Formats: sequence, C-alpha cells, structure tokens
Amino acid sequence: MARIRLIAVSAGTALAAAMATTAAAAGAFAAEPGGPAAAPAVSAHVWVTTPDGADKLSDLGTVAFSSAPVTAPAIVVDPTLSFQAMQGFGGAITDSAATVLYRLSPSAREATMRSLFDPVAGDSLDYLRQPIGASDFVATAAYTYDDLPAGQTDYAQRHFSIAHDQAMILPLLREAEAINPRLQIVASPWSPPAWMKTGGSLIGGRLIDDPRIYRSYALYLLKFVEAYKANGVTVSTITVQNEPQNRSPSGYPGTDMPSWQEEKVIEDLGPMLREAGLRTQILAYDHNWAEHPNDIASTPPDETADINAYPQNVLNSPAAAWVAGIAYHCYYGDPSAMTTLHDQFPDQAIYFTECSGIQSANPANTFSDTLKWHARNLIIGATRNWAETVINWNLALDPSGGPHVGGCGTCTGIVTVGPGDTVTYNAE
Repeated sequence: MARIRLIAVSAGTALAAAMATTAAAAGAFAAEPGGPAAAPAVSAHVWVTTPDGADKLSDLGTVAFSSAPVTAPAIVVDPTLSFQAMQGFGGAITDSAATVLYRLSPSAREATMRSLFDPVAGDSLDYLRQPIGASDFVATAAYTYDDLPAGQTDYAQRHFSIAHDQAMILPLLREAEAINPRLQIVASPWSPPAWMKTGGSLIGGRLIDDPRIYRSYALYLLKFVEAYKANGVTVSTITVQNEPQNRSPSGYPGTDMPSWQEEKVIEDLGPMLREAGLRTQILAYDHNWAEHPNDIASTPPDETADINAYPQNVLNSPAAAWVAGIAYHCYYGDPSAMTTLHDQFPDQAIYFTECSGIQSANPANTFSDTLKWHARNLIIGATRNWAETVINWNLALDPSGGPHVGGCGTCTGIVTVGPGDTVTYNAE
C-alpha cells in the first residue's frame, strides 16, 4: 500500500481531489530525433466540493500543469517521505442506520449503497465501525447478545445470539463487502450484558470484579467475532469497550472501564482469539484525544492514574502483548495526541474510529461547518497524526437525526434518508 505524505501548504475555500494523468504511458517519453527525451505533457482531473454545497465532488474536468509561478494554494507531494499505511475510511451501520436504509425501496437502497461503497463510481468507503450490541443509535431499545432476567447469569454464553443483527445489519454488511471487497470492520461494544455489571444495567456501572466475569465477557466478544464470520462478515479489529471513561452516558448503553479492567479482558480475549484461529486484532482505549473535563471530574479514586494516560497505561501492562493498536475519537482534545502516543510507542498502530457531524445552531450552516471541521481535524488532522483509519459515525440517519434512544440529538449521518426515497449526501 502506497505511503506518501501530503503536505498542505495553504487551505483554499474548496476541497479538491486531483488525479494526475500523463499523455504517455508511465515511464515512456517522447524524444526528439537526436535530442534529449522530452517530459510528457501532464494534466490533472479535478473534482471539487464547496462549503455552500453547490458542488459536491463535482467533476470540473481537466487542467494542465504549467511551469508558471504558483499563485494558487498548493499541496506539495514528497514521495521520498513515507509514514503510516492507510487502512481505510468509512462510517458505521448502526441499528439506526440500518433501519433508515431499509425504509428505502430496494432499488433506492441498492443505489445508495453503491454510491457509498463502490470503489470506482462511488465514495469507496472501506472501513466500517460496527457496534457490538446497542449504542445510542437504535430504533427501539437497548440490547446485547446475551440479555437475561435480573438475577440470572450465563458465564458459558449458552444463550448468546446475534439474531437481532440478521434482519438488516448483517445483510447490509454483506452487501457493502460485495460492492467493495476491500472492506474491513472494527467492532466495539457500548456495554457488556447487564448481568455482568455493577448496578445490573446497560447504562453506566462497570464490570463486576470477578475472574469469571472477565473470562465470560471475553468469551462474549469471541462469540461475536465467530458468529459474524459464520454469517459471512469478517471482523478485522475489535475494541473491548467504547469510550471507557464516559461514566455517565445520557440514557444509552455505556460502561466505566478503568484501564486495569480493560487489561484483564484483553489478557483473556487475546489467547481466545489465537486459539480459535482468528486473525482479529485488538485495539485498546477507543476514546477521545484527551479526557473530557466532565469525565475527569467524575474520576473514581482507582482511576486517577488513567487521566489523560489511559492508552499509555494499557501499553505499559502485560496486556500490551495482545494489543495491535490504539483507537481514538474526536469529541475532545486535539489530533496531535496521536502523534504524542506514536512518539512514545512507535510500533503501535493508531486508528481513528469515530466522529459524528453535528447539526449547527443555524441548520443552513451545517454543511459548511462540518466540511471545514472534518477536513481540518479528520481528513488532514487525523492522517497527519498517524491515524490509519478515518471513520465517521452513522452511515445514514433520518431528517431528524434519528432514530435514537438517548445520547446525541444533533448528530448527522454521512447521508440523510427521507422523506420517501430521497437521499441527501452530507458533508461527511
């Protein structure tokens, strides 16, 4: 996979993608008889997105390269420098995204999926974030794959079932992979089953500190990977907890998982994946570039060492032997945190796994605000700071930013579905 550093010298008012083409085949040069070889004529094909949304990856044709002095904003490509290998870009087929996509007619749904995943005629999305069970973006109610009545346990995961995902989520994942065979998936749970947790609820609490629970939860994650594989979907990477320092989720599944508990789960899960012959890699952390002040304020005494040092603590523990990388989100801090970690642990891969667009206070500004913020912090900021993936949040939402249960009431999707078969392509 090519590893070329793009250096933005100046930012313009539009985002452009250009493909250089030559008048002669690669490596061929037209030579004057008896004279030196002449350089081939070079042009670029240009597509542009403008902040007002008037152009959305619009084809503006070709322009010729010139030897005249550069007066426009420029991007310098230095092929002598190589950095991280990019794994992919994408979003998430949440329960909500699957629900709104299935509201489309079959032909409109197929066209939308092709526009998102087709590597030639579409956006070529090729890395998806998959919730393990419910997130805040569900159409009905929170769920896991081993929900039990209060007071019951299932350490052996005999009641484990992904039946919920077989109706819409798995068919869409298979369709996405059929359209783009390069598709990879990072899976992440918002909560273990409630019977594993203090408080007995999917919302808040933490894992019960019991070796049986750690092993059962690792088994739960293993069974998810195996069940998805049996249903034709390969999970490339997995985290053991989404946003482990978000201790007060607003009405949706979430879990306080200090680094010492994450380490225990990883130390059980790593050998299980290896013994099962699975190549799924484990990513640690899966939270913001920096810890949010509200999360710092609610830090329990046994977690103070994790304040702005959570991934470092995992990587300095025996669990690091099973960790292939660190995952980050965008909701607080700065992308440079990923370079800080890279400098400390240069052999660890860095993944950027979640960021949602947000409805602006003035909805008329949402496209422009999102385009500029995402370009600065994700497309440029994340990749400039060693991220191998750039993954948005919901692939699709309805015009109200739903459906969702608790959580974000102003999130936007990569596309908006509805009314009817209308599909609107957002800045993401």
